[in-house]
Amino acid sequence: MADLPTHTIVFEILTRLPAKDVGRSKSVCKQWYALLSTQDFVRIHCSRSVVSSNQRVLLIDDLTCSVRPIISNNNDYGPSSIVTFPFHHQNNDVSILSHLNGLLCVCLNHTYELLLWNPTTTAFKRLSTPDSHGFYINNLDAIGLYVDADDDYKVLHIKRRSGVLGVYVYSREVDSWRNIPFITRQEYLSPHFNWSAGTFCGGTLYFTVCECWIGGTNVVICFDVNSEQFKEISFPPVPSNGMVQGVLVNVKNVLHMFASTGMFEMTIDLWTLQGDYWIKVLSCPPIPPISLSLWCDITHYVTNGNWFVMTKLGKLFTIEMDMKPFECFYPVSWFRGFKGAVFVQTIVSPSI
Repeated sequence: MADLPTHTIVFEILTRLPAKDVGRSKSVCKQWYALLSTQDFVRIHCSRSVVSSNQRVLLIDDLTCSVRPIISNNNDYGPSSIVTFPFHHQNNDVSILSHLNGLLCVCLNHTYELLLWNPTTTAFKRLSTPDSHGFYINNLDAIGLYVDADDDYKVLHIKRRSGVLGVYVYSREVDSWRNIPFITRQEYLSPHFNWSAGTFCGGTLYFTVCECWIGGTNVVICFDVNSEQFKEISFPPVPSNGMVQGVLVNVKNVLHMFASTGMFEMTIDLWTLQGDYWIKVLSCPPIPPISLSLWCDITHYVTNGNWFVMTKLGKLFTIEMDMKPFECFYPVSWFRGFKGAVFVQTIVSPSI
């Protein structure tokens, strides 16, 4: 230990500090500020921060925005801290579209602008440009946030408007948008198909793409973030005689899907992707009849061996299951009447 350079010891200690303590440590001296600002430090600190105990839930309603720790052993939240948005908004009209390594990609609903925001450091970056890039329309567009092999954080924007169908990539490193080809079936870009938000897993962004009527086509679109190539893989083999919803989650860098099917009575199965094929992991009993308006908003998360199925009006029911790899939360759009997301506290910056 005596032979280790002081710089190495300090680096190893500081990369294990909580994100907020790293921010405070930048004021110690010029040398620490320079060290804590390097991309190598940020990358290693982030890799050590992505753990379940460092997760927080961000909750937004019409009046407040708060951040709370998650108490996983009893499915509850700890004491809240009020968050002040660092950007202009109207009545908390902020939608969270995607998340990765502590960064949130959000939309300001009154202006349709896209932003990258780190709620831990409060730093944010506007992605909108005068030439109409970086504007998001709900129920038409789709967003995926990812990081490539060069540690460049990027946003993939599937844009679907009247007369405007295309795919665009924003690069944090060069701070600009560019168009890329969508080389698969062009009809998937039509408004007849509903795109999910992108889920980043193993160097690929995954989207569920489902037709907007019963018995239609359901596929998964894969975007290789390094080659920037699209491909299509099959949806899990679920019944096609009812409404279908697929919710993708990344579990320890393995892609899983909660596939919901049915009409007034639903079934939900959990699938895992192996290669380009889906393997069923779990089936749950049919859910009692519920309103179709609630059905369309159901999302899922898992913690401490329990699987919770929720609507935006609150929890529907709990399924107990003994699956240790699932002892963590997954982000959903709604939490007991709030909209929000689960994120990890990091020092990753929205801009370079």
